Amino acid sequence: MQHPPPPVASVAVMEFRGSKSPFDCLLLDLDDTLYSSTIGIRQACKKNIEDFLASKCGVSEGRASALRVEHFRSHGSSLAGLLALGYDVHPDEYHSFVHGRLPYELIRPDAGLRELLLSIPQPKILFTNSDRQHARRTLRRLGVEEDCFHRIICFETMNPHLFKDEREAGSSGPLPATRNVEVILKPSAAAMKMAVWLAGFAPHRTLFVDDNERNIAAGKAIGLRTALVIPPPSPSPAFLGDSYIEQSHVLFLKVGKRERTKEDDYLLDSISELRQVIPEIWGEQEKKGGGEHGAVTTMRRDLDSIRETTPIGA
Repeated sequence: MQHPPPPVASVAVMEFRGSKSPFDCLLLDLDDTLYSSTIGIRQACKKNIEDFLASKCGVSEGRASALRVEHFRSHGSSLAGLLALGYDVHPDEYHSFVHGRLPYELIRPDAGLRELLLSIPQPKILFTNSDRQHARRTLRRLGVEEDCFHRIICFETMNPHLFKDEREAGSSGPLPATRNVEVILKPSAAAMKMAVWLAGFAPHRTLFVDDNERNIAAGKAIGLRTALVIPPPSPSPAFLGDSYIEQSHVLFLKVGKRERTKEDDYLLDSISELRQVIPEIWGEQEKKGGGEHGAVTTMRRDLDSIRETTPIGA
C-alpha cells in the first residue's frame, strides 16, 4: 500500500522556532490568491468547464452553463457531479481540457511575489484544488520555483483513490467492479483535515491564506488562523445607485467599510500586502490602527449564498 509522505513538521528545519511569530506554517492557495483574479484565467476556466460539459453530456451551451452551477451546488465541482452521475470521466481527461486550454500567457512573472515567499521563514505549503500539472505550470509562469514550497497539496494528493485503477492495471488480479468516485476538494472537512495532517502543525499555529470565503470558513472550523484575499472593487459605469455589480467573483453592495467576517482573522487586498497586514509572520510587532488602510477598508460583501468558489478546481 502506498502511504502519503510524512508531515512537513517532521522533516522541516525549525529555524524560526526562536522567533516571536505566532505561526509555524503557512497554507497558501494558488489561483486568484498568488495572482490576481482579474487577469482572465477565472473566466477562461469557467468557459472551458462549460465546453467540456457540453461535449461530454451532449447539451447546448446554455444548458452546460446551468449544469456547471448545478454540479457545483450539489457536488462541489463539475468533475464530482459527472462522476456521481455515472459518467466515464477520468480526472486527467477533465483537467487536460479545463486547465490545458487556459491562456497561461496572461499570468506574468512576479518578482515581488517570489521575493515575498522566499522571505517567509516558516514552511510554506501550496494548497490547491487544481491538478499538479496546472499548479506547476502556474508557478513557472509566475517565476516561482516549486521548491519554494515544502509541499504541494493538490487534486492528486487529496484523491489518490481516483487513480487507483491505473496503479492496479499491471497486476494479475481483476480490477474492482465498482470504485470510490467521491471527489475530495476544499472546502470539505476531509480536505481541510488532510492538509492539516500533512502540514503536521497545530491548526491554531497555521495560517491559511485563500481567496474564497467558503474555504476560509472551513479552515476556521478546524481551528486554522485565516487570511482572506479579496481585491477592492474598481469604479465601474455599471455601478448605479444601489445596483449590484459583479467584481471578479464577489458581489458588492454600495461603498462602505470593509468588514471582516467571524471566519477571517485578516483581510488583504492582494498577497503583496501580506507583510504589511500580517507582520507577525516574520515575528514583527503587529501594527495598530490603520482604519483607513486599503487592507482594512473596502466594499461591504453581501449575498454569500450565491457566490461561486474559485472555479479553477471546479
